[in-house]
Amino acid sequence: MRVKKMSVEEGRRERIDRFPNFHRSGSVRGMKRLYWGEQALCVRCGQYIYNVTAEPSIYNHATI
Repeated sequence: MRVKKMSVEEGRRERIDRFPNFHRSGSVRGMKRLYWGEQALCVRCGQYIYNVTAEPSIYNHATI
């Protein structure tokens, strides 16, 4: 799965800061492989990448 993008304003509306995250300079592949699982739904918002698997609707609202 690909990492989708979301603006900071949209992220605030969705309260994305409550999900696990890491800085954009980290490895998405590594986080998925080691911690979150290969099917994790990831969204980049600002400087961070969030795991929003618990709420797939956020992933669906984000753009590619």
